[in-house]
Amino acid sequence: METKEAVKTHFLHPGGIFADKSECLVTTILGSCVSVCLLDPVLKISGINHYMLALWNGEGLPSPRYGNIAITKLIEKMLGLGSKKQDLRAKVFGGASLIQSSSGFLNIGKRNILIAEDMLRDENIQIISRDVEGNAGRKLILNTKTGSVLLKKVIKKQIR
Repeated sequence: METKEAVKTHFLHPGGIFADKSECLVTTILGSCVSVCLLDPVLKISGINHYMLALWNGEGLPSPRYGNIAITKLIEKMLGLGSKKQDLRAKVFGGASLIQSSSGFLNIGKRNILIAEDMLRDENIQIISRDVEGNAGRKLILNTKTGSVLLKKVIKKQIR
């Protein structure tokens, strides 16, 4: 009788990037943060990032806590695993407005979404799925082999 190997799991923290050729279930939790998932349907591999702010301002080290760094590094990681850029497809999640602001000036979530859309368009990577904005957090589980993403909305409990 053949025994099936257990699928590896990984929890992706803010500022993290994960891509692997072997099957893994990667979990992350988003509020105003955004995750870009890159899928390669030819090689059947996927990767994911989790960034907190849209743009690195040039001070300190260029950290993947910033979208413009995290997206570039995820693309590089996928190419390093053998993907061709023209085969990559994207899914974008997050960018919720969990704190209501009267002006909308500091809408971090919206800026995080815009950097993903702009950079993916500039890289000619098609966004095939998205679940963004709103006022609910999200729990994601990416299967790195199939590229499927299980999504659960997380509603903040009202405190009285």
